[in-house]
Amino acid sequence: REAIRIMTEVHGLPIARACRAARLSRAAYYKPRTDWAAREAEVIAALQAIVVEEQRWGFWKCHDRLRAQGYGWNHKRTWRVYCQLRLNLPRRTKRRVPTRVRQPLVVEPRMNAVWALDFMRDTLYSGKVFRTLNVIDEANRGALGIDVATSIPATRVAAFLTQMIDLHGRPSAIRCDNGPELTSQAFTDWCKEQDIELRFIQPGKPDQNAYIERFNRTYREEVLSAYLFDSLAEVRDITAEWLERYNEIRPHDALGSLPPARYREQLLAAEIPV
Repeated sequence: REAIRIMTEVHGLPIARACRAARLSRAAYYKPRTDWAAREAEVIAALQAIVVEEQRWGFWKCHDRLRAQGYGWNHKRTWRVYCQLRLNLPRRTKRRVPTRVRQPLVVEPRMNAVWALDFMRDTLYSGKVFRTLNVIDEANRGALGIDVATSIPATRVAAFLTQMIDLHGRPSAIRCDNGPELTSQAFTDWCKEQDIELRFIQPGKPDQNAYIERFNRTYREEVLSAYLFDSLAEVRDITAEWLERYNEIRPHDALGSLPPARYREQLLAAEIPV
């Protein structure tokens, strides 16, 4: 209607031609507008009276209550007004996750036996959200790498792990949670191609992936919460410097106060296969 008004008043087109251009029939154009608020005033008042008293009732409870009060409106009319009042709140549903077997945290004294990975989330100074993908080797708690990006889908996870395999070798298994990126068909197919076992922890049991959770806490305290980042490049640069200190210098209590790199040398000296 607004387009037709502009074409007729500003450009001087006939109403018939303007209606054809806007693809609106002339009957619809000449038909007077309906004041829906006035037409449905009684339905609006009755619904609002119920919602004020019962804030957690859904549509069908409200409709059944209206019918019990003697109103004869059918459910389609009630639903239309219900939606126009923005009362159709989205229902929170739980994502269905397959039943997982409990994964015991038994450290295999062999490098590249089991990798653990997890995601983290933070924001730049501008408020822009970014994510990190953290990967460690459970044998020496060493950080293999951290990927930083605004979005890390399953394909990027597989590409990043491929780079880690080229640098450190292929693991026998990967321990992770049930995130959508890690349970996707693309990532599971990649693990099958690489002959890597996926060890999913049980939903709501982060203690079954405790090594990466403890690493996340250290990374949060010493990097993410310690700096205000202006760009992703700055996050990557600071993270790279911190990873070198973490692996080469920072003592690890669980490794006898040795940094992961020194503990790795001890494993190799003991002739444990890499």
